[in-house]
Amino acid sequence: MKLRATAPFVASSSLSLLGNSIAGVVLPLVLLAKTGDALAAGTLAIVCAVPQVLAGVFGGALLDRLDRRAVSVGADLISAASIAALPLIDATVGLSFGWFVLCGVAGAVGDIPGMTARDTLLPAAVSHDGIDLQRFMGVAQSMRSLVVIVGPAAASLGMGFLGAANTLWLTAALSLSAAAVTLLIPRAVGAAPKAGGVQGLGGFVRDTAASTKEGLRVLFRSDPVLRASVVLGALVAIVMGSYQGMVLPVHFTEAAQPQQLGYVLSSMSVGALIGSLVYARFAHALSRRVWYVASFSGMAAGVACLGSLAGFVPMIAGAALLGFASGPVSALFGYFVYGLIPDETRGSALGTQNSLLLVVTPLAVFLSSAAIEAIGVAATSCALVAAWLAITAYALVTKAMRAI
Repeated sequence: MKLRATAPFVASSSLSLLGNSIAGVVLPLVLLAKTGDALAAGTLAIVCAVPQVLAGVFGGALLDRLDRRAVSVGADLISAASIAALPLIDATVGLSFGWFVLCGVAGAVGDIPGMTARDTLLPAAVSHDGIDLQRFMGVAQSMRSLVVIVGPAAASLGMGFLGAANTLWLTAALSLSAAAVTLLIPRAVGAAPKAGGVQGLGGFVRDTAASTKEGLRVLFRSDPVLRASVVLGALVAIVMGSYQGMVLPVHFTEAAQPQQLGYVLSSMSVGALIGSLVYARFAHALSRRVWYVASFSGMAAGVACLGSLAGFVPMIAGAALLGFASGPVSALFGYFVYGLIPDETRGSALGTQNSLLLVVTPLAVFLSSAAIEAIGVAATSCALVAAWLAITAYALVTKAMRAI
C-alpha cells in the first residue's frame, strides 16, 4: 500500500509551527523576567537576525543537494535542543542574557532551514499523493491560521500551570514530535534533485553563491507571475509587520488597554482561518483572478477600518475582514510560488525568499517605530493605510496578474 505524504507533512508542520507560536509568547516574558531589561528582546532579535539570514541562504543551497526530509528532521532536533537548554540552564547555573544569545543563535540556525525544508517538501508531498495543489494550499493555510489561534492560548495555559520557563519544555517537545512525525513522510518525497551532495567547504561556498544567484534569478527573472507574487508578498509583510509589531501595540498601550491587542490579533487569525477554509472548499468555483481581486479589495477595506484606530469595535471588525480576505490570496501566492519554481532550484529559491522576508519585516518595524517617534502613532497608521492602498492598486493593475 502506498504511504501518504500529505497527512504527516501537515501534522509535522503544524507541530513545529505550534512550538514556535508558543515560544514567541513565552520567550520574551522569560527574557524580561531574567534580565529585567526591556531592550534585551530587541537586542536579541538583532543579534539573531544575521545568523538567520545566513542560515536561510546556506540552508537553501543544502536543500537542493541533501535529502530534504532529513534536513527538516535535523532542523527540528536543533530547535528542540536549543529551546530545552534554556529551562535546563535556568534550573542549574541560572539564565543570563548571554545564554539567551547562544541558544537564540543555535535556534536560528535550525528554524530557518527547517522552514525552508518544509516549503520544499510541500509540492513533492502533494505530487506524491496526487492532490490538487491549489486546493491543498487552502487547507495548509487553514492549519497555519488555526495554529496561530491555538498557540497563544496554549502558551497562557502552560505558563499558568508550569510557569514561564518550564513551558519551554512544551515547545521543545513539540519540535521533537515534529521531527518524529516527519519521518513518517515516505523517503522518496525528500530526495534531493541534484546529485553529488556537498563537496568540501570550498565547494559548498561556491555552490552556495551559485545557488543564491540562481535563486534570485528564479524568483525575479524566470516568470512574471512568480516575481509579482514574491514582490507583493514582501510588500504585504512590510505593512502587516509594522502594524502587528509596532503600531497596534503602541496604540493600545497609549490607550491603557494592552489586553485589547490580543483580541484584535485573534479576530484577524479567526478571520484568516475562515477565509482559508472557504477557499479550500470553493477554490475551483471561481477563477483565480476573481479570488485575487476580491481578496485584495477586501484586505484594503479591512486595513482602512483597522488603520483608522477609530475604536475597539471598528478595529475588531477591520481585523476580522482583513484576516478573512487574506486567506484566499495567501493560498494563491503559495500556489504560484510552489508551482512555478522548478524542483531542482526550489531550495535555493525558497531559502532566498525566506531570507528576504527575514530582512524586510524587522526593517519595517524599525522604520515604523521611527515614524511613530517623529509624527505619532495616528499619522503613522494613516501613512501605512495609504501605502496599503498603493499596494492594492499595484496588485490590481500589474500586467503579470491580469490573466492568472
